[in-house]
Amino acid sequence: MTGRIVKALSGFYYVETQGGGTVPCRGRGRLRHQKVSPLVGDRVEIALTQDGHGMVDAVLPRKNQFSRPAVANIDQMAIVCSGAVPVTDPFLIDRMAAMAEWKGCRPLIVFNKCDLERAEELVRLYRDAGFSTLQVSAETGEGMDALAAAIAGKVSAFTGNSGVGKSSILNALRPGFGLEVGQVSEKLGRGRHTTRHVELFPVAGGLVADTPGFSSFDVDEMEAIPKEELASAFREFAPYLDGCRFQGCAHVKEKGCAVRAAVEAGTIAPSRHKSYVRLYQQAKEIPQWELAKRK
Repeated sequence: MTGRIVKALSGFYYVETQGGGTVPCRGRGRLRHQKVSPLVGDRVEIALTQDGHGMVDAVLPRKNQFSRPAVANIDQMAIVCSGAVPVTDPFLIDRMAAMAEWKGCRPLIVFNKCDLERAEELVRLYRDAGFSTLQVSAETGEGMDALAAAIAGKVSAFTGNSGVGKSSILNALRPGFGLEVGQVSEKLGRGRHTTRHVELFPVAGGLVADTPGFSSFDVDEMEAIPKEELASAFREFAPYLDGCRFQGCAHVKEKGCAVRAAVEAGTIAPSRHKSYVRLYQQAKEIPQWELAKRK
């Protein structure tokens, strides 16, 4: 029998199966020997035991995985931002979008509070860069049907800076969502630095990962993208990456750089390239041993 781990807690993996409900499972000892740690979001093979529980026999291949927070097979990263107070710094959007691209999940940029500020210039910037971008209002309901359609059938994680309305959006999509998550958090002591609980909740026909690691743009919770792989995480750079004069071009200040030429021509937004340079400089300063530790 196969299913998806929707919660991991106290040594049990709660596996949602088709037609069989949610089965509490332990991991087989051989998984430890194989150095495989099941994660929330994993598709797994399980065997039922006589007591109605189960054993995780195997973890099926993952499309992606995050170390902090520990979760796998995220289809979509919903980056919630705002043109109203608090105004989101575009660098924070670019950083999370790059992380999503690097991990192989779809970035969805959601501008909330559009009843107060529509942020048309930023919306146009990200749409021109090729991102799926929505304008919504958790307060008035505008755009929520489109967001629900974007979530349906996918495993999504929501992220965004404090105050942009992530909780309000999720409560609008599924009334009582915040109450349920709050009850789980209280039970587990959410907020203590040792707590790293992850759980998938059904929302609007899809699943949403609720976890402290995705709840904010906290750099300490994020893995570092190696500087050599960073350019490929900026989707609009792709047509120009093979056009630079010198092999191994960093696309920062080199002569003959096709990416910089595209910025000067207005094909790539200067703010996006500025974010890339900032991330590149940050990645450049991380020692190799630190990069290895974060993997």
